[in-house]
Amino acid sequence: MKPSSNLLSPDNHALVLIDFEGQMGFATKSISLSELRTNTAIVAGASKIFNVPTVVTTVAEQSFSGPVFPEIEEFYPQATSGYIDRTSMNTWEDEAAYKAIVGKGKKKLVLAGLWTGVCIVGPALSALEEGYDVFVITDACGDVSAEAHERSVQRMVHAGVKPMTSIQYLLELQRDWARQETYVAVTDLMKKYGGAYGIGIHYAHHMLQH
Repeated sequence: MKPSSNLLSPDNHALVLIDFEGQMGFATKSISLSELRTNTAIVAGASKIFNVPTVVTTVAEQSFSGPVFPEIEEFYPQATSGYIDRTSMNTWEDEAAYKAIVGKGKKKLVLAGLWTGVCIVGPALSALEEGYDVFVITDACGDVSAEAHERSVQRMVHAGVKPMTSIQYLLELQRDWARQETYVAVTDLMKKYGGAYGIGIHYAHHMLQH
């Protein structure tokens, strides 16, 4: 009855949301921007529901990349969330970002952001080398081409990174529908951002009223 230690739980990891900014999104071609935004909302929403320690980092926000996606701002408003702006492509090489991430005190790290081949590969491989257990939410990442994204994911997996998806992340944290304290928030998030799965939940909840 004991769950695997390889599974994520709300209290055993930190989430790092990297460079979900307009300029990075404009050039992303491996996934549609609408789908990327939806998946980003699921990840950010999940971490907020389950109080996961979360770091939001940007790159050259004022001079090049622009503001974060509204889906990040919805759950982690800039005014209260302490975004960390960098110049380095590799978040792990920025002192403030590094201290914020390792300061969460979690040995499992979950990464999502833009672009996969630069801003995700860098911290993923760097964290692995320092002994962290690293997960990447691949459908909440994107790159300038499908080739760039896929090769980056392959490279990370070969090194030991564990890939997962946005809905998988949410449901791994919920784990049991009897957890009523988060049930409504999780199903509401899915109704709003869960596509076909979300409309199925909406349908089921409506039909149960009859």
